Amino acid sequence: MEQNKMDKILQKIDSGREYRRMEIRAKEVDDQTKEECKVDGYASTFNEPYELWTFDGYTVREQIDPHAFDECDMSDVIMQYDHQGRVFARNSNGTLQIKTDEHGLYMEADLSGTEIGRQLFEEIKGGYTTKMSFGFTVDEDKREITENVADGTVDVLRTITKIRKLYDVSAVSLPANDGTEISARSYSDGVIAELEAERLQRKAKEEARAKALAALNKYHKEVSND
Repeated sequence: MEQNKMDKILQKIDSGREYRRMEIRAKEVDDQTKEECKVDGYASTFNEPYELWTFDGYTVREQIDPHAFDECDMSDVIMQYDHQGRVFARNSNGTLQIKTDEHGLYMEADLSGTEIGRQLFEEIKGGYTTKMSFGFTVDEDKREITENVADGTVDVLRTITKIRKLYDVSAVSLPANDGTEISARSYSDGVIAELEAERLQRKAKEEARAKALAALNKYHKEVSND
C-alpha cells in the first residue's frame, strides 16, 4: 500500500476507527441468462470468537454480540478498495445493501454502475480478490479475562456489544500491514499493556505484604527471645 494511503488509514485508527477482515464473493444469479455484477458476503458474524492477536503468553480474541448493530449509524456506508479512493457502491443510492440476520451483518453490492466497478467484479468473480474489510467505531464492549496459573498464559475475550458507526466495506489487496492487522494489534497492545500494569501492581502489593509479614515475624521472634 502506498505510504500516503497508509498514513490516512493510521489517522483513522488513531481517531478510534477499527477494521476487521471479511470474505467477499461474486453473488450467484438464479437466472443464468441475466448479467449482473453483484457481490456479497458477511462483514461480521455473531457470537463466533476469532483471534485478534497473540503475544508473549497473551491471546486476545473477539466476538460480535447479535445486538451490536441495533443502534449503529449506517446512514451512509460506502464500498471502496483498500478503504481509499473511488466509491464502487453506496447504500444511500441503493447500490449497497446492508442488513443483519441471525448469522451476522450481511452486505450486497451492485458494481455495475461504473467501469472500474465492473472490473472489480471480474476480479472478485475470478478469485483474484477474495477478502474485504469493514471500518467501524465501537461504543461499548466488555472483556472476559482467563488466567492459566499453571503456565502463566492469559486469554482475553472481547465482546463488542454496541457499534456506533459503520463507515465502509472495502475490497482489500491484503498487504503485509493492512488496516485490519494494524487496528487489531493497536487494540490488543492496549489491552496487554493494561493487564501487564495490573500484574505489576499485584506483584508489588504481594511483595509489600510479604515484606511486612517478614518484619512482623522477625519482631515477634525478637520479643520472644527477650
